[in-house]
Amino acid sequence: MANPGIWRNEPAAPRAEPETGRPARAPGNAARGAVAMDPPAGNTLGIHDLLARLDSLAEENYFDGPTADATGPARLGALADPRCYRDPLNIAGWGANGLRAMLGGMIAIRETEIALGRLVESGDVVCPVHLAVGQEAIPVGVSHNLDASDRVFGGHRSHGHYLAQGGDLDQLFAEVLGKDAGCSRGMGGSMHLFAPETGFWGSVPIVGATIPVAVGAALAAKMDGKGAVAVAYFGDGAAEEGVLHEALNMASTMKLPVLFVCENNLYASHMDIAQRQPHDSTARFAHAHAVPAMVVDGNDALAVARAAGRLIGESRAGRGPGYLEAVSYRWYGHVGPDENIDVGLRRSAEELAAWKQRDPVMRLGAAMTARGDLTDADIDSMRADAAARAAQAAERALAAPYPEARALFDYVFARRAG
Repeated sequence: MANPGIWRNEPAAPRAEPETGRPARAPGNAARGAVAMDPPAGNTLGIHDLLARLDSLAEENYFDGPTADATGPARLGALADPRCYRDPLNIAGWGANGLRAMLGGMIAIRETEIALGRLVESGDVVCPVHLAVGQEAIPVGVSHNLDASDRVFGGHRSHGHYLAQGGDLDQLFAEVLGKDAGCSRGMGGSMHLFAPETGFWGSVPIVGATIPVAVGAALAAKMDGKGAVAVAYFGDGAAEEGVLHEALNMASTMKLPVLFVCENNLYASHMDIAQRQPHDSTARFAHAHAVPAMVVDGNDALAVARAAGRLIGESRAGRGPGYLEAVSYRWYGHVGPDENIDVGLRRSAEELAAWKQRDPVMRLGAAMTARGDLTDADIDSMRADAAARAAQAAERALAAPYPEARALFDYVFARRAG
């Protein structure tokens, strides 16, 4: 394998190590192989050059490594392959009513986000809106095991987390439109959702910021002694933030009741995970801190529910934190309803079409119709009802008033009693 080098203009000439067949380590501070991470004096490199060379490295499998380590799988394998996991779900042992509720929850999230995307396209919504269409099975599966006494925290892509936990639909649309009736009184927009009455304690746009907050909430829950758990949602990009490791270490050491949920959709903004990490599974970070981890198909709501239920059960029993990595794929780009085709290494019209064959709504619906729990007409009706509810909520929000100007400082300082 010819290593193009990251900073050099000319290819390096690596010497293969007989044990691994990989390039020999370069002297000094080169991190892997013969790649020198410090540019030679007087040699500059633009960002487009760097990205092109990262692409070249990934295409030549430079980032490949062992398929497993001593503590668990290092690679996602078929879970990251859109050609796999396309069949209808195995619903044996699940009752029709529970399955219908989960299917309805996923459909409601999807139709809500489609409606939000239209408001972005029309110009009515001007705040950044990060959509998770295609990832609905994860919040629905996790919240299947939660109630309002638990403490759930999200990030910048959290409409589904909010709704799965029981967040009010009208308040969501009002918030995204900056209206006074919003769940954060119109002060936060799409990325600052808040519904503590449901157990959803907030989302923020700072990547990884709610992870340590969830750990703090878990410490409070442990001190309360009432069996509540905390949940921290984050993506594979946030898994690269140092605060995750601090949080995992503290939660593991203190045996805190918190579930770390990594929604691994293989992208951080526009950058493919192969350009950012040596392995595509983040569960290895949990293993490093002695936190039990499970890796599942994030487009299978039942697999998510089972794995989350097992890990949450351990936390409620006082046995410490758990880590759930759910592998999925967002149908839209990083922000807004654009599909963002041709970014990263793999994102293309062909890959997006392949991932749509793993549609979590379609797979659960197909299983239920095959068993006779629902008909295709029933599912169409569920979609139409969810779309109508979203459209009506959008209309009410558009007509609702904005906060008064004097309210601008109402939530900046605490008011003293009396």
